[in-house]
Amino acid sequence: MNKKIDNLAADNIRALAISMVEKANSGHPGGAMGGADFLHILYTEYLNFDPTQMDWPFRDRFFMDAGHLSALMYSQYYLLGNYKKEDLQSFRQWGSVTPGHPEVDVLRGIENTSGPLGQGHAMGVGAAIAAKFLDARFKGVFTHKIYGFITDGGVQEEISQGAGRIAGHLGLNNFIMFYDSNDVQLSSMTDEVTSEDTAMKYEAWGWKVITINGHDHEQIRKALNEANQEAEKPTLIIGKTIMGKGCVTANGDMYEGECELHGKPIGDTKADYAKTLINLGANPENPFGIYEEVETHYSKVLAKKAEDAAYKKHHIATWKKENPELNQKMELFLSGKLPELDLSNVVQKSNAATRDASSAVLAYLAEHVENMIVSSADLSNSDKTDGFLKKSSVLQKNNFDGAFLQAGVAELTMTSIANGIALHGGVVAVVATFFVFSDYMKPAIRLAAIQELPVKYVLTHDSFRVGEDGPTHQPIEQEAQMRLLEKIKNHSGHQSLLALRPADAIETSVAWDMALKNTNTPTALILSRQNIKDIPAENSRYQEATEAKKGGYLVKSTHNPDITLIANGSEVSTLLDAAIVLEKEKNLNINVASIISEGLFKQQSAAYQESIIPKGKLVFGLTAGLPVNLEGLIGDSGKIIGLEHFGYSAPASVLDQKFGFTSENVCQEILKYIQESK
Repeated sequence: MNKKIDNLAADNIRALAISMVEKANSGHPGGAMGGADFLHILYTEYLNFDPTQMDWPFRDRFFMDAGHLSALMYSQYYLLGNYKKEDLQSFRQWGSVTPGHPEVDVLRGIENTSGPLGQGHAMGVGAAIAAKFLDARFKGVFTHKIYGFITDGGVQEEISQGAGRIAGHLGLNNFIMFYDSNDVQLSSMTDEVTSEDTAMKYEAWGWKVITINGHDHEQIRKALNEANQEAEKPTLIIGKTIMGKGCVTANGDMYEGECELHGKPIGDTKADYAKTLINLGANPENPFGIYEEVETHYSKVLAKKAEDAAYKKHHIATWKKENPELNQKMELFLSGKLPELDLSNVVQKSNAATRDASSAVLAYLAEHVENMIVSSADLSNSDKTDGFLKKSSVLQKNNFDGAFLQAGVAELTMTSIANGIALHGGVVAVVATFFVFSDYMKPAIRLAAIQELPVKYVLTHDSFRVGEDGPTHQPIEQEAQMRLLEKIKNHSGHQSLLALRPADAIETSVAWDMALKNTNTPTALILSRQNIKDIPAENSRYQEATEAKKGGYLVKSTHNPDITLIANGSEVSTLLDAAIVLEKEKNLNINVASIISEGLFKQQSAAYQESIIPKGKLVFGLTAGLPVNLEGLIGDSGKIIGLEHFGYSAPASVLDQKFGFTSENVCQEILKYIQESK
């Protein structure tokens, strides 16, 4: 413990952070300057990791909420050797590994992508849940801590209510969060937007709260010591800090705590960049340099980290030898692979709602996949995730033997927590709610897509056929929104999300198989509330439904069809009914296709796509959502019947009649289309 070195190191971080922003002429320097003391103490003295193996599964993890403070993280990791000087110099530039907001890069120490405030610390809560879940199954191995860093904006975001409530309720004593409280926001002072007592709020949620001077290293250590010893509660360390700490004007006067220091280069404020560097002990001629004494200190820190990690690795190696069967299971969990599953063994009821079919699959998974956490936003008996719950139990404070998280009414929080579970590793995350409420989930779904996380979304009550609940609960535009993510490529060049709307119960089993095998992106299962007629099969319906793995396939096939009818979900059975009538009464040859995923279908060969939807032939689409759901499939001359207005409160059968979603009306529309095309 050397006060001089610690102060130098914190100032070095500040100098590096403002230099990055200054060179990029873009970024957020002030908060990075305020948080430097905490990060230095945390990383050098408390955060346990192996510098030679940054993705070591048993490491402590740091989840940044305030993504705009990326310069703080990059500067800290530069001192630890994870970034090069050139990386800091190319901050926010094309091709750089130091983007404007942190993007998950575990080998360099970045555990999560952050930027939209509030989600980062909710992901941290998810990681803490995953660690507790694993610790309950492998005692004494997953004892690491999850640290979070939040600012005034993150505390104000509504998601903090859900994350705070759930973390306190579950007693996540392995979650320690630093709140950088500097009274300054991007465009105002904090007292202009809030007068709440944040400490009392978190205490009411069941947190341990410690308030300190965030620049006093002894107070930081004392708070972290207390937090690490806490056995029952998550800890919030409120660090009172100074925005732009260390800034001075051209004449050497201190210029700290000002709003303008938050979001623009120091040189564009009343502070002076060069004089501030000098005040921080840096050389303006070498602003990206590491101070000699700091470099020496950090080389010792890294050696100590590696030594401590080696000791823990020895402990874990001993545990593995003493627990060979448990170790085999743990290795399977950490590999991200699942045990051998055969969903064709799941017994499905005839003509079932696809939400009920999903429930049957989840009951099977509860007995065959031991590392799955399923969560529902107070709807488990309606979205039918209770199929899993009935074979498991609810996660509780001091008891993580179960595998079901009752998230309460907090869709965004639940979905962000699932991202954190996935980021931690070793656990499969599933979340569920009504499809219409995916609107609340969208920001976290988007981050899952960006981070390439294999979270599974169970989205039920998929159409206006929710009926009596009325337009507030009837998804009309939601499928179009979800399928937009199928059209967006992630940074690996793949479609960023897989959206699956199965046509019957058996196809739901196949869709679940597809979701479980999709380990690179999130998957949305879009499921019906109402019963759906089973798709007829010539032999094994399950075997025929496996063709859905190509994104689309023919559920009814004839030679040289006059017209191809396409849909997904419950509309497929409506088209099949219409096809039978038209073939009998109008002597037409008709093919019917179930296109469970346009994104996946478009990845198939052109020959396969044309075998399902022939070019230059008549194509008719039916969708219970916006017509745009099928526009990418019908070609230039096709026709779509969809819904272009909000729903109404009435029984589903009445709405089918009123909106024209009966086989009789569809027959008329198909005949009209054929006539118009002559």
